[in-house]
Amino acid sequence: MTADNLPLGNSFAALPPAFYTRLMPTPLPAPYLVAGSAAAAALIGLDAAALADELFVATLSGNRVPQQSQPLAAVYSGHQFGVWAGQLGDGRAILLGDIATADGPIELQLKGAGATPYSRMGDGRAVLRSSIREFLCSEAMAALGIPTSRALAVTGSDQGVMRETVESAAVVTRMAPSFVRFGSFEHWCYRDKKAELKILADYVIDNFYPALRQQEHPYQALLAEVARRTARLVAQWQAVGFMHGVLNTDNMSILGLTLDYGPFGFMEAFDAGHICNHTDQQGRYAYSMQPEIGHWNCYALGQALLPLIGDVAAAQQALDVYQPAFAAAMDDLLHQKLGLLTERDGDTALFDALFALMQANHVDFTLFFRRLGDLRVDAPDGDAPLRDLFIDRPAFDAWAAQYRLRLAAEASADAARRAAMNRVNPKYVLRNYLAQVAIEKAQKKDFTEVTRLLTVLQRPFDEQPEYEHYAALPPDWASHLEVSCSS
Repeated sequence: MTADNLPLGNSFAALPPAFYTRLMPTPLPAPYLVAGSAAAAALIGLDAAALADELFVATLSGNRVPQQSQPLAAVYSGHQFGVWAGQLGDGRAILLGDIATADGPIELQLKGAGATPYSRMGDGRAVLRSSIREFLCSEAMAALGIPTSRALAVTGSDQGVMRETVESAAVVTRMAPSFVRFGSFEHWCYRDKKAELKILADYVIDNFYPALRQQEHPYQALLAEVARRTARLVAQWQAVGFMHGVLNTDNMSILGLTLDYGPFGFMEAFDAGHICNHTDQQGRYAYSMQPEIGHWNCYALGQALLPLIGDVAAAQQALDVYQPAFAAAMDDLLHQKLGLLTERDGDTALFDALFALMQANHVDFTLFFRRLGDLRVDAPDGDAPLRDLFIDRPAFDAWAAQYRLRLAAEASADAARRAAMNRVNPKYVLRNYLAQVAIEKAQKKDFTEVTRLLTVLQRPFDEQPEYEHYAALPPDWASHLEVSCSS
């Protein structure tokens, strides 16, 4: 496969013209490859080495369009920070088309490829800083086993882009089976366009949820399935301490994928109320709020689908799957994180006590769960590396005593439990400061740290002793880092 013969189809382009605007990307001057993902490339049968080819760099920068492509920007609307924002759309993303794979089609989308009719006075560009963050986090989340859009590559240019200061432009090539969002449905509902709403729902069902076509009420079944997937996705976020930062309905995937990486963050010093987005002054999207906001967004989707479902009670019934699905997923994930093979009375109290203890001591989230796997049932004198994460060590000792009793009750074997816990508790996550170091080097045209960090993050559960320093507590200067909606 080469840049000249990308086997692109475009099922979305087969929808009526009201769903998008056809347009060409805006070229970048003298583009260059910043980084590519071999794992993402393999999904579409592409040799990652080809990404460095001059024609591929031009294609991934929007400077040339593959022959079979039908570039377009999609229209959608949405609620932003809980407020109806009206029409939004792909303000800086252009869909090239989709590539058929054994697991279904995968769309290729250029983010930062220039202005579209939906740019709302924006320039349609992305900057190197945010593009590297999205590239790395997309691939890191996939390696963690969390549903996500993928990132094939980042290309850059010396063209200046004005944000708070002048930054260099970049394009991320994103991949997903579909980029349809909750807001895609809201767009047609709020315009009282039932025919278009039905066309979109049928497109999603027929292409991505074909089994639902056999249901007596397929649109109700669609809402229930999306609510279920969303609940499970948010539980997976909570379990690794991931914070999305901008859970607007236009950033919610109809397929239950993590979508639109902006001011995200991974929890470091634990604080359930932590806000990773500096723009979010009210804390709507704080870590502890994500499960509730996921539910709220599903209600917004339910409202949008109501003209097709036809009955409020039926829509409510579909939405009722969210909370039990989230609770069940979260409970299962916490049992895995603590190495518990069975469910017993008192487990919830043990979990709650742990998070209260972590909150009081602001314990590093990733380090705690990783080190917890080293705890031995009959050797409390070996707890020092874990115990040292706590200011109130007697309080930790009291909780650890209860945890040991719980492990002993199911005759837990230390070695087997540790191996199982290390398969679900990552050692490496994309901490903000790690991304910042890579970004600052990339801004000086040194892309080696981006590549090295990607290598580490693609094996998050492995020990990787040669990269031990990537798992350390963040340095003091990292506490001053802020991320916002600006990109």
